[in-house]
Amino acid sequence: MTAVTAAGAGRDPVKYILIATISLCWGLNWPAVKTILTQVPIFSLRAIGFTAGALLMLGAARLAGHRLRVDRAEWPALATAALCNVLVFNVCSALGQTLMATSQAAIVAFTMPVWATLLAIPLLGERPGRRQIVGLACGLAGLAVLMGPEALSAPPAALAGPAVMLVAAVAWALGTIVMKRQVWRTHPMVITGWQYALCALPMLLLAATESRPALAELHGAVWVGFAWHIVCSICVAQALWYVTVRRLTVGEAAVSTLLIPVVGVGSAVLLLGDPLTLRLAAALALILAAVACVLGARPNRA
Repeated sequence: MTAVTAAGAGRDPVKYILIATISLCWGLNWPAVKTILTQVPIFSLRAIGFTAGALLMLGAARLAGHRLRVDRAEWPALATAALCNVLVFNVCSALGQTLMATSQAAIVAFTMPVWATLLAIPLLGERPGRRQIVGLACGLAGLAVLMGPEALSAPPAALAGPAVMLVAAVAWALGTIVMKRQVWRTHPMVITGWQYALCALPMLLLAATESRPALAELHGAVWVGFAWHIVCSICVAQALWYVTVRRLTVGEAAVSTLLIPVVGVGSAVLLLGDPLTLRLAAALALILAAVACVLGARPNRA
């Protein structure tokens, strides 16, 4: 795939289709996963999702005529991105939803562009500008508002949810930088499929230690959640994210994360009954302001 220039990307209508599709698929995935977790344990959820994702993506790539072989030079980046983007992010995001409200977990997860900016300093040789520093301050302020003053005296167990989601956000940021730095010859569908295949192996082993309900015991809402999670999030959104990262600049690719927490929080409020409090709204506004500052700033090269 040929990368477009920043100027060309600004006139590219495909960019807006990618952003809208990713936002819808990943935003609604938050209540979908929360619904699945009411009956299916975490490792089993991820084992099913990763295995289905690997089979569907590699099968679709094969039917489309793409070669499934990955160049040897691409395997280190593929495996590293799989560890960060797929394994760590998905396990932590599922665990985080068992420890805190889905709407709050989604807000913490999508501080990703802020951490990507910080990681770009040592990994890409970028120096943060004034707007990036303001963005980081807004992001930290958003997290502080979300947790509230009681976080200062809360026991460690009460802070486990935000801490797990921060790990997820940092892992996603690192994986995105890894994907952007690598020059890929392999098709995004094949990259996605092999990443799921790598991550499915440890999840299958861990899932064997869990007790699961029989298929006949699963509620209809859980089946709907699985359908959305596997088809829309695991397959469509993940593959399109890699297309976005390869097609656009880092800043433009990160724009696709702007609407995801809005969709995630809104769907959690509407579908799961999460309360829409003033604190939640203020935290969401600060996080979005942080992302806007980060994406609107031009990085300085060291």
